Amino acid sequence: MMQRHNGGVSISSEPPVPVRAEADIARAAALFADPARARVLMGLADGRALPATVLAAEAGVSPQAMSSHLSKLTAAGLVTVERSGRYRYYSLAGLHVGEVLEALASVARPRRITSLREGTRARRLRVARTCYDHLAGQLGVRITQGLIDEAALVRVDGVSDASRRVGDRLSAPVTRHPYRLGDEAGAVLKRLGIDLGDAADRSRRSRRPMLRFCLDWTEQQHHLSGVLGAILMSAFLEAGWIIHLQRPREIGLTRDGAGMLRDCLGVIDPPGLRPGLP
Repeated sequence: MMQRHNGGVSISSEPPVPVRAEADIARAAALFADPARARVLMGLADGRALPATVLAAEAGVSPQAMSSHLSKLTAAGLVTVERSGRYRYYSLAGLHVGEVLEALASVARPRRITSLREGTRARRLRVARTCYDHLAGQLGVRITQGLIDEAALVRVDGVSDASRRVGDRLSAPVTRHPYRLGDEAGAVLKRLGIDLGDAADRSRRSRRPMLRFCLDWTEQQHHLSGVLGAILMSAFLEAGWIIHLQRPREIGLTRDGAGMLRDCLGVIDPPGLRPGLP
């Protein structure tokens, strides 16, 4: 494997991922190309299940039009549906769909913002958002850096922060991440309400990596994903340190959460703090 150097740090160049010749890329891409369907998929990108009425309002289309869009997305395997009482709830078919959305976001031109409300929401999403089942944006990056600072995570490539490496693809999972759990991982995670042994068991059962990292598409730094990233977000929600806001993917940090990040991870003035939250 070729080795390149950036500031004296040895960096492995990843071989290109082979593209299956028989893959019907055009048909798959067309499903993402419709603006209403794109809004539906982005609306579901925080891992939650939402009813068609909410998705129609998010996309700005009629219930009848939304029914047609959801049928196409479900038939293509991008969205799954679950009935609960009189309603059907839709969710992304898996993490792989969320990763496609994040990758597209990194190469797409920003949509023209025509109102103060849209501009405010764009800023909120950059500050703190979900990336399927883990935290992203400035908040996700700062938490990852805090774990590094507290020796819960250790970079093994000689770099001391969560910065992007040469060769890391924009807005994509880091295929060979330069991190391992540090000596203080158990103690630090315990302060965050996470049992490292339970997390390892969950990783084995699900066959999903304990540690995985994405290159955040707005911050261009690494944020934690994988089993540990999912457990961390769930623990933060359960403790009331973060909350889901009204719009999909938006996350608010509470005052208790800000205090926790300061005391446990040394994160001063954490992004995403929402005035008026507990």
